[in-house]
Amino acid sequence: MVNYFGAMLDMSRNAVMKPDEVKAYAATLKKLGYNMIQLYTEETYEVTDEPYFGYLRGRYSQEELRDIVAYCDSIGMEVIPCIQTLAHLNSIFRWEAYSKTVNDCGDILLIDEPRTYELIENMVKSIRSCFTSKRIHIGFDEAHMVGLGKYRTKHGLQNRFETVRRHLERVLEIAQKYDFQPMMWSDMLFRLARPDGGYYTKNDISKEAITAFCPKDVDLVYWDYYHNELDMFDKMIESHQKSGNNIWFCGGAWCWSGWAPHNKWSLESMKQAMKSCHSHGITNIFMALWGDNGKECSFYSVLPSLYAIRRFYDGVEDMELIKREFAEITGEDFDAMMRLDLPNDISDNRKYDANPSKYMLYSDPFLGFLDSALVPDAPAKYAEYSKVLANDAKSSKRYGYIFDCLAKLCDVLSLKYDLGARTRNAYTAKDTDALGALVDDYTAVISRVEAFYVSFRALWFRENKPHGFDVQDQRIGGLLLRLKSCRERITDFNDGKLDSIPELEETILDFENGGVAVREFSFKYNGWSRNVTVNPI
Repeated sequence: MVNYFGAMLDMSRNAVMKPDEVKAYAATLKKLGYNMIQLYTEETYEVTDEPYFGYLRGRYSQEELRDIVAYCDSIGMEVIPCIQTLAHLNSIFRWEAYSKTVNDCGDILLIDEPRTYELIENMVKSIRSCFTSKRIHIGFDEAHMVGLGKYRTKHGLQNRFETVRRHLERVLEIAQKYDFQPMMWSDMLFRLARPDGGYYTKNDISKEAITAFCPKDVDLVYWDYYHNELDMFDKMIESHQKSGNNIWFCGGAWCWSGWAPHNKWSLESMKQAMKSCHSHGITNIFMALWGDNGKECSFYSVLPSLYAIRRFYDGVEDMELIKREFAEITGEDFDAMMRLDLPNDISDNRKYDANPSKYMLYSDPFLGFLDSALVPDAPAKYAEYSKVLANDAKSSKRYGYIFDCLAKLCDVLSLKYDLGARTRNAYTAKDTDALGALVDDYTAVISRVEAFYVSFRALWFRENKPHGFDVQDQRIGGLLLRLKSCRERITDFNDGKLDSIPELEETILDFENGGVAVREFSFKYNGWSRNVTVNPI
């Protein structure tokens, strides 16, 4: 029987959900068979005596956290704090209060520094005053360069395995001082134990390698959103169980590659994960809902995934039954909510992390460095998707605003998707009539982007605090200004005011020859700064 089945909500990628929305989401999860949420807050929570911690980031006040916890306790939903005590703290290092004192390198804390442990104790002490749960997630993932920055300057090159182990023991002491049972992401354990520095493996890992790093008084969280092979989950769980520690599994309900979710992949991968968890006796499970690169996607978009995954753990795989149950519980049509995936469904070999609806929205029409990724019939698909999602918006009882936002995004892409390629082709052919017609397309795209912005803004302010939307203003505002600028230069060229448009005379290189797949981009291209320009930002 399952002990914990929960969801981890990312509140650290600019969008901090309003407290009332967190409560509403928790109530919905409760109906879906969940009994726990984790609030992933890197520095978006108030810490006593640390005024710059989460400064201007929409951090939760201690009063807000207590209110969320009290409500969730009242409905039988445990709220577990999920923080970071080693890496992923880049936002605090913009302030000298931290960058000069506790920064090793990148987003990593400086180990063995007294001020580091003063900060961590302030964090844990403040969390303790807000949460009733005995559990705390202390993070510890992806600290790839730990010990190689200021730490190395101060102490020389040390055994990083021992350095991280020593830091872990200090953090565990602090957690236990405040009556917490800690859990941690397990990837650094594997990375430091394996010669190749990797995490996921089907190869056997010795018990000695596992136990050498990990104290017994911390739970290990195996996280995996990337695989759909049963044997991978089996091997990884078996390797974790060699530690003798309590093991948790964290899967993913994909919502962190732009505005659209990937429910289809979430179901495909987590069906196998739940089989493996059940057969290996893993009774503590949660799904991560990350918000990478600005958190454009509503967490409500993955409700069908969350319900189906919960039923998969119970051994139920009859999708028609799952769909009926989902409709009875939520009042929403399962298949309609699955169609929220559509903005990224433009090719048959879509990967879990492909997000053309984001990178082609921001793709610069004159630079064109992403044009090797174009799928020929995508504009027609986007036109159809816009109609489908607009219709679904009218039918949805609760989430019409999400469908409306994605419908308007698809409407933009039906014209913007290949705008750059069409511009380059017309310019290369010196077809002034075609260029003149494209001016009208630019005007239409600008109008559609403005409509999309209004819808997305309404979604954001409905669900989240205002902090962080400044980034979206800058991004979408920059897109609008760039489209207007390109339109003006095309007009000037056609009118003879410009002799040339130099960017359109560049040869476009194929991403495949540069080491990146042509049709489908890795989720590293979810980064706005990576797909909006080749120039430094």
